[in-house]
Amino acid sequence: MILMSKIQEAFANGKAFIPFITAGYPDIETTRSVIKAMQENGADLIEIGIPFSDPTAEGPVIQTANVAALERGITTDQIFDFVRQLRENDHITVPMVFMTYANVVYSYHEGGDAPADGADGKDLGCFGFCRRCAEAGIDGLILPDVPYEEKGEFQEACEKAGIDLISLIAPTSEERIQAIAADARGFIYIVSSLGVTGVRKTITTDIGAITRKIRSVTDVPCAVGFGISTPEQAAAMAAQSDGAIVGSAIIRLITQHGDNAPVEVGNYVRRMKDALRSSYYTV
Repeated sequence: MILMSKIQEAFANGKAFIPFITAGYPDIETTRSVIKAMQENGADLIEIGIPFSDPTAEGPVIQTANVAALERGITTDQIFDFVRQLRENDHITVPMVFMTYANVVYSYHEGGDAPADGADGKDLGCFGFCRRCAEAGIDGLILPDVPYEEKGEFQEACEKAGIDLISLIAPTSEERIQAIAADARGFIYIVSSLGVTGVRKTITTDIGAITRKIRSVTDVPCAVGFGISTPEQAAAMAAQSDGAIVGSAIIRLITQHGDNAPVEVGNYVRRMKDALRSSYYTV
């Protein structure tokens, strides 16, 4: 019998709601309070963005959050320590995954200083980054700028550390969908629309067709992200998959509500989770 990973367990009791937050936006204590509110209000898995200077998959809302967090001096090592505190002190028990970019992982060295001559490369870069993920309590990694054909070193590092490298499938994946899905771990991130993240009025991609191709080769759950902002959209996407992912709408709430952001985000997460509970239809 193959045991489910902690990420897959998040999908075991119905449709999963996966909120996203940029670490350190507008500051690390707000991030902490928002993540606690997310868990308290029904989030099944939480996606934490590690800020990057050139987040190519992100729309203007999350790009702005990235820039603001970096300007305040947030570092990858601080985020590792922060996640460890979430697990040990704040009792965050739901699975958490990082979303970041290949350069952040590939160029990683603990402490931020250049590696010394003769340093063991397996303790730096991909391997060092993934080891620190596991030590902090991170369950998976999403790298939207790493195509399926180039994921080898990242996959090896994740497997060595015992975390899941999350595969992404886009509307343009077409004949590659089944190959990507067959090799997937944790869950599969279905990109709902072409372009970057951000709120969309309508989502026209045939998610059901993509899901059917995925399920022809794997039982790994799949969730839909990019463009979802309302309970109705979340329910519609979850009805055709195993869950929904929301990012930009949450960052907007944080921007709009300041000190009251944790309460507002908590209320939002609860509404979205309630909507997913009504998504009984499965393709």
